[in-house]
Amino acid sequence: MSSDSLAVFRKGFGPDLNELAEKHMQHDLTSSDRDALKNAASTVSLHATLGSALGIALSVLLAYRIRSGRKAMFRTFRTAEKPSAVRFADGREEVLPDLTPLLRPSRAGDVATFGFLGLGGLFVGGELGLLSGSLQARRSINQDGESRERIRNAFLRFQADALRKEAEALEKNVTSGGMGGIWK
Repeated sequence: MSSDSLAVFRKGFGPDLNELAEKHMQHDLTSSDRDALKNAASTVSLHATLGSALGIALSVLLAYRIRSGRKAMFRTFRTAEKPSAVRFADGREEVLPDLTPLLRPSRAGDVATFGFLGLGGLFVGGELGLLSGSLQARRSINQDGESRERIRNAFLRFQADALRKEAEALEKNVTSGGMGGIWK
């Protein structure tokens, strides 16, 4: 699992594309557009971080509730009267094994419960935070129509340049007779 799997740890595109994006931000956008984009990016980051933290908190709470329920169920099972043997129609009697030690809550089960639910909460909370932050950022950028068009055009120019760079890398690999640079 890479660090890009979790929304809170996602960064940019890499040094080359970040440089290209920075160049487009400086030349194609006004200072108010850059400020709007930086505010939108910080909104997305804040929402992803808060979503991840909230997801972890709720999943730990859920894990604690599951653990408490498991302990209560074990106490009930332990105190309940259990049959010790089974008598068959032909008169033979079989002793039933005591399952109490197998049903006892263990530390390994607690660790697994808290670990898996914590990771699930981190993932789900982070992704929901990323989604809500993206929607909020989009709403804030779309408030000014002229700024939105400049940002959209700058992004399209950046995307075209990025695709040109990728095409050049592919052409270079085709002419050199290998697929070395891209699919390592």
